[in-house]
Amino acid sequence: MRGLPAGRGTGLGLGGLLILALFAFLTDQNPLDLISQVDPGTAVTSPSAPAAVDDESTRFMKVVLADTEDTWASIFSASGERYRQPRLVIFSEATQSACGLGESAMGPFYCPADEQVYLDLTFFDDLARRFGAPGEFAQAYVVAHEVGHHVQTLTGVSERVHAQRQRVREAEANALSVRQELQADCYAGVWGHAAAQRGMVDVRDVEDGLRAAAAIGDDRLQRQAGRRVVPESFTHGSSEQRVQWFRRGLESGRMDACDTFR
Repeated sequence: MRGLPAGRGTGLGLGGLLILALFAFLTDQNPLDLISQVDPGTAVTSPSAPAAVDDESTRFMKVVLADTEDTWASIFSASGERYRQPRLVIFSEATQSACGLGESAMGPFYCPADEQVYLDLTFFDDLARRFGAPGEFAQAYVVAHEVGHHVQTLTGVSERVHAQRQRVREAEANALSVRQELQADCYAGVWGHAAAQRGMVDVRDVEDGLRAAAAIGDDRLQRQAGRRVVPESFTHGSSEQRVQWFRRGLESGRMDACDTFR
C-alpha cells in the first residue's frame, strides 16, 4: 500500500490511505485534520457506550463511511439521481433502533426504517480472533456491506424483498434473503473497486476482504456451531457465494453486475 503509516505495523493500513485519498480531493489541509471534518451527523453513539465515538476504531469507521458516501454519490449522480447518505451508530452491548432492539450478538446491521448503520466494535475483535479475518480492509468490507443494504433501500430492493418474503414459505423467504445479502456483498465490492481505482487497495487488502466474506458464510458458521449444514436455512449465503459476489463487484465496479435476483 501507499499512504500514511497506519494499521499494519510495518505495513500501511487502509485507514491511512482513505485519509490520504480524502485529502487529495480537498484543499490544502493536514490529512490528520480530515477525520474531525467528517460530518458529525454521520456518527452518533448509543448511550450504552458514551466514549465509543472518541476512539480510534470509531474514527476509522467514520472515514470509511465518508468514502463510501463519495463512491455512491458519484454512481448515483451518473444516473441523474441523488444519493442520501446513511447515519452511523456506534453502540456497545445493546441499542434501540427503529427496527427494534439491537444487540451485540446480532453483529452489525442496517435498519431501513431509520436509514442507519449500527456497529458494535467488539464484532471486529470476533472477526479477527474467532473467524480468522483480521485487517482494516476486512473491517471496511463489513461497513461497505451494510452501506450496500442502504443502497438497496434507496433503490427499492429492500421493500420489494420484504413484501415478497411475506407471501412465500420459509425456505423461499430464506432464499430471497440470501439474494439480498449477496447483492450487498457485491455492492461492497463495487466500493472496493472504486477504492482500488484510487490506488488505495493492494492484493493484501483484497485478501482481507475475501477472508472476511468467507468467514461469515452460513455454512462455515453452522459448522463452527457444531451443526449440520442446511442450505435451506441459509439467510446470508455460503462462504463460496459471498466471496463470489464480493469479487464480482470488486472486479466490475458496476451496480448492474450485482443483480443476484436474475
